[in-house]
Amino acid sequence: MHVVIADSHLGQTEGGEEEFQRALAQIRARGAVSLYLLGDIFQYLVGDPRFSTPLTQRFLESIRGLRAQGVRVVYVEGNRDFFLRGSYLEKEFDAVVPEAAFEAGGRRFLLVHGDGINAHDWPYRFWRFASKNAAARALLHAIPGPAARRIVSRAERRLRDSNFRNKSRLPVEMIRRYAQKRFQDGYDVLILGHFHESWRASCGGGTVEIVPPFLEERRWMEVEPSGESRLRDLAASA
Repeated sequence: MHVVIADSHLGQTEGGEEEFQRALAQIRARGAVSLYLLGDIFQYLVGDPRFSTPLTQRFLESIRGLRAQGVRVVYVEGNRDFFLRGSYLEKEFDAVVPEAAFEAGGRRFLLVHGDGINAHDWPYRFWRFASKNAAARALLHAIPGPAARRIVSRAERRLRDSNFRNKSRLPVEMIRRYAQKRFQDGYDVLILGHFHESWRASCGGGTVEIVPPFLEERRWMEVEPSGESRLRDLAASA
């Protein structure tokens, strides 16, 4: 069984870490062979040790535990993930990638966070262009730790309102156009996160599914060996 979890935004709300840890335990108990973290697992995650926190370390310990038990863990970068590839964090996962794929039941699944789909979110598109490049990475490493953390925190707060405004209406036509392009590459199912709602539709001979945000809904997606997918709710603690 493949598992996909997205948009938990750890650190944003009280209780989020405890419930995320419970979800990982339940995913392991249900016999997952792979776990795909579909971006924005933290409020922001930066591939620089100066941004490490006790929350980050507890998360990494859980990931190590999953991998030690044979679960493949892949991190698909989201809009709140910065410079993970080539960083000290990369070795903690089986892969850190902009998109991932797997096969189940004769169907090819493509996993993409989805933050680049909405062409109308100009503030974010500018932020992505300005912040996710080699020059920005070098500048971040050159800035003293406290100042770097303040800069990232302020930028995150400014963009939060823009993100939520542009997620208030699902950009269905943009999603469909993007999906049709990717289905031409031979994929059958496109799995997205980012939009903070659950959605499923047939499109151009394939299927698009949006994984619900763990932050709000405490749910994730499971894909059986047959290729059938379903959403799973976090079970109540004993």
